[in-house]
Amino acid sequence: MKGNKVKRRYIIRRLMVAIPTFLGITLLAFLVLNLAPGSPLDAMLADPRIAAEELERRRAAMGLDRPVLVQYFTWLLQVFRGNFGYSYSTQRPVMTMILERLPATVLLSATALTLSLAVALPLGIYSAEHANSGRDYISGGISLLMMATPNFFAALILIYVFAIALKLLPSGGMYSSSSAHSFPDLLRHMIMPTLVLSFQQIGGLTRHMRSSMLEVMQQDYVRTARAKGLPWRKVIDRHCLRNALTPIVTVVGMSIPSFVGGAVITEQVFGWPGIGTLMVTAINARDYPVIMGITVFIAVSVLLANLLTDLAYGLIDPRISYQ
Repeated sequence: MKGNKVKRRYIIRRLMVAIPTFLGITLLAFLVLNLAPGSPLDAMLADPRIAAEELERRRAAMGLDRPVLVQYFTWLLQVFRGNFGYSYSTQRPVMTMILERLPATVLLSATALTLSLAVALPLGIYSAEHANSGRDYISGGISLLMMATPNFFAALILIYVFAIALKLLPSGGMYSSSSAHSFPDLLRHMIMPTLVLSFQQIGGLTRHMRSSMLEVMQQDYVRTARAKGLPWRKVIDRHCLRNALTPIVTVVGMSIPSFVGGAVITEQVFGWPGIGTLMVTAINARDYPVIMGITVFIAVSVLLANLLTDLAYGLIDPRISYQ
């Protein structure tokens, strides 16, 4: 009972700290948007027949004639009321547009994260068990290569090999145009985007898992367990793995928002209809409400991921206190 009360206090403190962080992120994004050249009226300015009076009327209707800080606090007040505004391009509610694209991004990101963990954790443990051997060097070299390969380059290679040369997989989209949106068709379209999105994460997680396992394997309690005659596999499973996962939780927690951010490039290359594609479209159209709505979503994802990471420490290691 006391532990739950302490945990609730900890969560409340973290949420209070998250408020100024959220305000700082959104204010910085809003200022950068307004400092960038151009405006949402650029498409109207390209029409030579539009009158100057009409442009001023549109500017006033969008609130673009007011100072930047006034625009920001007006937008922020509406956000706190649950109103993210309307898209300048489509005149649709921003929240509706984000919620329509959110399932596709969550599906792709969750699948890529699962694949990254399923591959990287066993590979990192294997490398630690065979440290400084030829197999460890090969694993380390592959991991570094994966970390250094840009997502767009890996995407282009996969598209050329599997979609163009071998014609085994579709080059883009979420479903085939002739398909009835079946699950097998979805899986075929997910293979390449998932591989690309998890490519760098697998390399990074493998290196972190190897380093964490090597550090734990040098501890006294591990040597004591081995001296008692416990099989090496039980020593790894019971004494090393759980303690080695603590720093990995931090890496995974911080990588969750990066899956959303990294999905911008991946979704654009593969034509995946998620938040990343929506973000690129909104940037090209200078659609401020949509850009800020997605920024809020990413900022909240980062803050929640940090909080959940801290809470996960207590589940993995009971010695960690929330005092």
